[in-house]
Amino acid sequence: MLSIVSFLGFTILVAFIAWYATRRTDEKTADGYYLGGRSLGAITIAGSLLLTNLSAEQIVGLNGQSFTEGVLVMAWETLAAIAMIFTAIFLLPKYMRSGITTIPEFIQDRFDHQTKAILSILFLVAYGIVLLPTILYSGSLAFSTMFDLPELLGVSQNSVIWISVWTIGIIGGIYAIFGGLKAVAVSDLINAIGLLIGGLLIPVFGLMAIGEGSIGEGLSTLWESNPEKFNAKGDVTASIPFGTIFTGMMIAQMYYWGTNQSILQRVFGAKSLKEGQKGMILAGFVKFLIPIIVVLPGIIAFHLFQGNLENADQAYPALVRKVLPSAFLGFFAAVLFGAVLSSFNSLLNSSATLFGFDLYKQYFKKDASDMQSVKAGKSFGMVLAILSMSIAPFIANAPDGLFAYIQQSLGSLSVPILAVVAVGMLSKKVPAIAAKIVLTLGVAMYLFSLLVLNPYFVEIALTEAASNGITDPEKLRVIKAEAYPHFLHIMGILFAVNIIIMLIIGKVNPKKDLYIPKITEEIDITPWKYAMIVGIVVSILVLSTYFIF
Repeated sequence: MLSIVSFLGFTILVAFIAWYATRRTDEKTADGYYLGGRSLGAITIAGSLLLTNLSAEQIVGLNGQSFTEGVLVMAWETLAAIAMIFTAIFLLPKYMRSGITTIPEFIQDRFDHQTKAILSILFLVAYGIVLLPTILYSGSLAFSTMFDLPELLGVSQNSVIWISVWTIGIIGGIYAIFGGLKAVAVSDLINAIGLLIGGLLIPVFGLMAIGEGSIGEGLSTLWESNPEKFNAKGDVTASIPFGTIFTGMMIAQMYYWGTNQSILQRVFGAKSLKEGQKGMILAGFVKFLIPIIVVLPGIIAFHLFQGNLENADQAYPALVRKVLPSAFLGFFAAVLFGAVLSSFNSLLNSSATLFGFDLYKQYFKKDASDMQSVKAGKSFGMVLAILSMSIAPFIANAPDGLFAYIQQSLGSLSVPILAVVAVGMLSKKVPAIAAKIVLTLGVAMYLFSLLVLNPYFVEIALTEAASNGITDPEKLRVIKAEAYPHFLHIMGILFAVNIIIMLIIGKVNPKKDLYIPKITEEIDITPWKYAMIVGIVVSILVLSTYFIF
């Protein structure tokens, strides 16, 4: 009963504060609804960035991978900080100087409106088919395991997932579609604080459970009993082989933090470039601590459950249920619920922005007012929410786990999008046709590699192994991993191929009218004078943590 009361109490409190903070924001205008009236400060931006990124799919998925593989999966978090700092120092000034609302708007200025439309559609596909469904599924899985909902409700696990997905989706949809960016960002900040506090409690109580009340003894026992879990250098069979951190890993990070609309929209809503840079670098610094929340609990769960769980993605919620005192369970569930809603409604808000701002005005009603554009975006957001709620329960069938599904699926979009944005910034002569070719051909090449070439070469390798009498599971796992390059290596290779294609087209058929970046006077674009120094310090801290292991 106490858990339910604390859950409802914290959830209602967050909703009230979000309403109170946004009651005077004019959300009938594009800037008001999409960018919170460009009124966000550094702290709010940092909290919103962290909660948009750090949701159940991140916490559940990464802890599931660390349960299986150990600390090596922290590369997804530590190297993210490097990408965030690079974006804050080098990319953000270019974006905000032009006063854009969306990344596709920048692409339109650099190339043309057709290229912008293709990019907007790719973002919407990524949100509707990959990100939104995984957020809903992971949140539902967490609540189902934490509260043993199948037993409580007397229904099957599959039924609980469907019920939870639609409950979370409907609440999140109302929040995002009717609240606008500022309501999302304010609730993000509150939930970010709660999630950091609650997230740190889980490893604390977990280590105390291992060390019989002593955190130090628990950490020592964990380290000595599971040395293989504390090696960050993955071999060829790992989800992150060591070499991939120099190829596709950084491509994935730069796409997510440097070109992803749902992330950058929080920063575009900043009062000034200085506030945007401070917010992003602060969030990068917090990433220094995040492995304690999204990696360490998975290893603790492996020790406590002796590696015996039906589904590795259940490691985190099962650990929460085992070690967290009941008095804290409702609060943590409310925080996790807020994190799920945060990521879900952040993506829905960005989807409404992309459709209303980039597609509706261009292809449906060119003379649409701000109010009509916002209304169209809200309607589209509701349709996308329903689609994602319908897809989410089927993610349980993903063969390699939740987090692997997300990263492999997004690879088809991240490589060509990042290539187009990078070339668009660095070259003024590459024409729009080059961007269109890469945005379509790049997706096709990745999918062909993942869905056709990879299975083909793996099948050949396994057939040859069988003919040689090899039956040892470990040897077969190595043979399978070596049969075709890791998907992160493929991302790195295709990124270079896409860049080369665009540059060749630019050389053969250069853009006739020279691109001149626009400069806005509506935003204070004075940079933060300490951005470079603080960025270097944070980068050193992050890299030192990684190399310790």
